[in-house]
Order: sequence, then structure tokens, then C-alpha cells
Amino acid sequence: MKSFYQFGKNAPEKRGTQPDCHAIFVFVLLVVGLGMARTASAQVVYTGDKGGISLAVGATASGYEVQYGQQKLLGFAGVVDVDTPRRFGLEAEGRWLMFHNPTQIQVRTYLGGPRYHFARGKLQFYGKGLVGDGQLTFPYNLAQGNYLVIAPGGGVDYRWKRRISFRLADFEYQIWPQFTYNGSTYESMNSYGISAGVRYHIF
Repeated sequence: MKSFYQFGKNAPEKRGTQPDCHAIFVFVLLVVGLGMARTASAQVVYTGDKGGISLAVGATASGYEVQYGQQKLLGFAGVVDVDTPRRFGLEAEGRWLMFHNPTQIQVRTYLGGPRYHFARGKLQFYGKGLVGDGQLTFPYNLAQGNYLVIAPGGGVDYRWKRRISFRLADFEYQIWPQFTYNGSTYESMNSYGISAGVRYHIF
């Protein structure tokens, strides 16, 4: 694999400002979840396997290794989970990796997709398959690229209180199938990491 400095030298040209649709994406998913929940019972479910549709929002701290330049980055994420009583649901997340980066690389991903969950006592295990947009700011803010990202993953939550649970571990493996090398050559780039944080159950 070419050196980190070769990648930076051949990074794509800086793009013009584009409309930021990511916040709109998360908002639309949230509205859809709320609309679906109107027909469900408002009773809070402890197991996650019975009752009506549930909605939870959360925040996590993240540590990721990015293949580009073999960078180890730290950051944070916001998560919205909409779960059904039949163990299927939806997840939307935005993640910003911008710390511990001496070359000023930044990675932002805005992903959404289905998730499958099941509970064992106070623990809820889940798997997910997300897809969406990834943005990478190249070294020293010289350029920025937008790419398709596919991200399978999974994890476990611990239900602590009626409305509060801890995300003990969330693992995600990100595939960037058309990352730009040498300005115009597309190759796959991967990144992976783990996150932990807290979730608040709205209903």
C-alpha cells in the first residue's frame, strides 16, 4: 500500500460547498419513527422483545483505526434507534472522528439501516447493517472527499433504569468501496472501531 504522504499528495481536489443533508436524514428517520409509534402502546418495555415500538436516542465515545495513513482517531457519535416488538428495527447514526489526529485528518460518517435485536434479562444484543455517506478531510485540510460507506456491526446494551441504558460496546466495520487513490483510482478502504456510551429511551 502506498505511503501516507503519497495518499495526501494525490488526494482529490477540494470540492465546493455542498448542502448538508445529513441532519435532514436523521431528522426524517426520527419523524418516521415517531409516526409509526402513534399506533403503538406507550408502555415502556424492559426486555425489548414485547410491547410496542420503542424509540431511543444516545451518544457514544468512539475509537477507530482508519486504513488511510493507518490513523487511530477518537471521536463521538449520536445514535437514534427505532425498535419493533418483533426484534427488527432501524438505526441512524452520525459519527465524527476528529481527535488524536496530528495530521488533521477528520472522518465523518452519516449512516442508517436495519438492525436485529434480542434481550436476555437486562442485556440487549443487536446486529446491524448500515449504509450511507462518508466524508474524509485529507491531511492539513488540503481536500475533502465524499464516499459511499457500508458498515456491518453489532453490540450489546445494558438496561440500567426505566429510561436509561448503557451501550457497553458497539463494534462497526466500515467498507469504503470507492475510495480515491492517486486522484482518480478507486480502491476499497476499510476502517473499524468500537464505541461505548449511554442511551435514553423516549418511549
